[in-house]
Amino acid sequence: MPDIPRWSPILSACSLARCLDRLGGSTEVGAVLTDNGREFCGRPEQHPYDLLLAVDGIEHRTTKVRSPRTNGFVERMNRTLLDECFRVKGRTTWYMAPEEIQRDLDVFIAFYNEQRTHQGYRLKGRTPAQALREALGIERLPAFAPPGDRPETEEETVPAQTA
Repeated sequence: MPDIPRWSPILSACSLARCLDRLGGSTEVGAVLTDNGREFCGRPEQHPYDLLLAVDGIEHRTTKVRSPRTNGFVERMNRTLLDECFRVKGRTTWYMAPEEIQRDLDVFIAFYNEQRTHQGYRLKGRTPAQALREALGIERLPAFAPPGDRPETEEETVPAQTA
């Protein structure tokens, strides 16, 4: 595998393509909000990320520079991933391949969105999945991961809680 920097526009475009593929046309994505990093922004007619968005007819929005209110959500999610997923799993798992990290991340994200309640002013004790179902007025959300990638038992879906 070639050594690609984590801020690479190609890596960002591949990650976006993977997310869109997982949605599988079940949900229409109208816009994507990113920061102004070079992995997301460049000449629209040449930049891989912008080209992928243009092909799929998705608007690319960027945050205002030095806007902690917008960026704070992302930073908080990064901290939650670190504290509740990777620091916990990292005590028992030695990752040898990116697929192993992705497996644990998928399990945690399913738990985070479907079982873990959130206390913020927007969700008020609901899970993100509950809030989304209520907002869309539907009973069931489409699966975001292919059936083979979804955890089978509840033991696998609930990460160990730290003291």
